[in-house]
Amino acid sequence: MIAGLAFYLFAAILIACATMVVTSRNPVHSVLYLILGFFNAAGLFLLAGAEFLAMILVIVYVGAVAVLFLFVVMMLDIDFAKMREGFQRYAPFGAVVGGILFLELLMVMGTWQFSGDAAELRLSPVPGGVSNTVALGRVLYTDYVFLFQIAGLILLVAMMGAIVLTLRERPGTRRQVIEDQLAREGKVEILSVPSGKGIRELGIYRPLPKPEPAPKQVSHGHGHGHDDHGHGGHH
Repeated sequence: MIAGLAFYLFAAILIACATMVVTSRNPVHSVLYLILGFFNAAGLFLLAGAEFLAMILVIVYVGAVAVLFLFVVMMLDIDFAKMREGFQRYAPFGAVVGGILFLELLMVMGTWQFSGDAAELRLSPVPGGVSNTVALGRVLYTDYVFLFQIAGLILLVAMMGAIVLTLRERPGTRRQVIEDQLAREGKVEILSVPSGKGIRELGIYRPLPKPEPAPKQVSHGHGHGHDDHGHGGHH
């Protein structure tokens, strides 16, 4: 009874969040609704006994993908008013594409037939002595190990392509040159500063102190005038 109520509760919130993701005008709100939808989907996985998929959904999708979407949306300076200017112009074309997709979904659902072994597979016993995560790992890394590796290579190629497409040459940017750093002349002295000693006590100044100005020489012209006057009076 409680599991059934929890299922309908999670499912209703998930459908509402999916609707708000599409219909929300603020993209930040859309990402937040997406995160809430991921949590409710994880709850459905827990009710189905797939705790590993629930944790993966929370850790990977909520902790990485959705948060990345949120940071990208918040950091990009997007003029949403300008983006909405062409909505009416492209609305008929979007309606045609959406109608075609809806008809295709109806055709697939109308011709869908369940396999005769589906009920037996659904009621198949859970492997004894191992947890759900261990059973999933055995199937994934034994029967589908090559497909798993191919999927990883595809993701690697996609990541490299995204880096190449977004890489831009910026003139005037100072870059690190490892060869010049290794080939530099001179030595770098490393000092061990005792506890409680300051850099001034050790004679280390950063930046270097300015040299003290030379003392000014005092002119003795006034004294010579007195002497001359004295000598003149004597004569």
